[in-house]
Amino acid sequence: MGLSYLTLDRLSSTLSGGESQRINLATSLGSALVGSLYILDEPSIGLHSRDTEKLIHVLRRLQQIGNTVVVVEHDEDIMRAADEIVDIGKDAGRNGGTVVLEGNLNEVLTDGKQYNSYTVDYLRGDRCIEIPKRRRAWKKSVQVEGAAQNNLKDIDVTFPLEVMTVVTGVSGSGKSSLVKEVLYKALMRELGEPVGVPGTHRALTGDIRAIKGVEMIDQNPIGTSSRSNPATYLKAYDEIRKLFADQQLSKQMGFTPAYFSFNTDGGRCEECKGEGTITIPMQFMADIQVECEACHGKRFKQEVLDVEYRGKNIHDFLNMTVNQAIDFLSEVNGNQEKKIVGKLKPLQDVGLGYIKLGQSSSTLSGGENQRVKLAYFIAQEKQQGTLFIFDEPTTGLHFHDISVLLKSLNRLVDNGNTVLIIEHNMDIVKSADWVIDIGPEGGEAGGEIVTAGTPEQVASCKTSYTGHYLKEKLKS
Repeated sequence: MGLSYLTLDRLSSTLSGGESQRINLATSLGSALVGSLYILDEPSIGLHSRDTEKLIHVLRRLQQIGNTVVVVEHDEDIMRAADEIVDIGKDAGRNGGTVVLEGNLNEVLTDGKQYNSYTVDYLRGDRCIEIPKRRRAWKKSVQVEGAAQNNLKDIDVTFPLEVMTVVTGVSGSGKSSLVKEVLYKALMRELGEPVGVPGTHRALTGDIRAIKGVEMIDQNPIGTSSRSNPATYLKAYDEIRKLFADQQLSKQMGFTPAYFSFNTDGGRCEECKGEGTITIPMQFMADIQVECEACHGKRFKQEVLDVEYRGKNIHDFLNMTVNQAIDFLSEVNGNQEKKIVGKLKPLQDVGLGYIKLGQSSSTLSGGENQRVKLAYFIAQEKQQGTLFIFDEPTTGLHFHDISVLLKSLNRLVDNGNTVLIIEHNMDIVKSADWVIDIGPEGGEAGGEIVTAGTPEQVASCKTSYTGHYLKEKLKS
């Protein structure tokens, strides 16, 4: 399963999602069950292309001894290895949910028919993620000297500034130890904002003063409250509330923008406190949530819902997708409408136009949370000199989503920032200005710099697993 680098006393709470899933799979392999249905949700998460090959071999073994294997996946290698493929789309959210393709992938790719499928377009090569015409040059950098956290072998690493850098390597090679434990925590301490004790290293040197701030953009939820949503996170909801408070009926009733918030008393439904649901505690079972009988899930009092902007009340408005709201508001050329569109546009730019404005943050996936955070920083156009660290931002993303994501990442760099990505996806690696490959293996056999350079230089390194797979990507 490619987990030989794990120590036997490793705490399960420290395992990544992909590692936990593969341990469960190893358990199933050992039991040698027959006639079972295995459903795996993105087992390639956190896997290098070298390890994905091992995973495919294991899944095929499960199938060959008499089991059925169903995989929810975006990884190209796993798709190509499948006997049957079901493609759902074409787009996301309200524009998805349709089976656009079902059948044997090899037959589909060679039959010459036209399919309304992004997956087929990318696998056939009709669409592709372009290799950049040039790699950005860099002069400033930060150096980590003597990094020895976990399995790192007392290594010196140079991280370029004002370019896009990818740190890659097989699973367990030491990427997270280097970037998240050593570099991130050491930089935060230098900037006077400590986030914990930095991992073992001798020194942090270089152009540290060129870095104005460091942002770790992970996949943790954007808010802990069920009332938090993408619109509140990007401060678009503040402008939406002002828009409704400016309507004639609001002025007559004396409604301020606060009346259109479900976080404060006044306009929200007092029965459910703006939640839209009532939680019924069950002593020995999971609590039950039922729709609020007072507001029927609309979260506001009726007199507030009576206020409409061009035929839509606040509940209708929050129920619109980002794309729908931008189209709806763009029909009017008012200042308030422009402000809201300006706040929402970054969500569209990172490929989240399909999510609803009032969608609870608890319903967003890890990848969606990460892209909402990215949209927030894109909205801060004037921000320069920030180091953005991303941990596998392609998790849960299709080729088409990755293409959109790359445009946003490049925009951050073009605005004078630095982007550092821990990643296995070869489309991201081939699009970087600089690549740092760690390994060569996982665990004790890893923790060294295999090679560092442009994607072309890494591809020419014969001892690099990343170079081997990158070479194929650069050809295509």
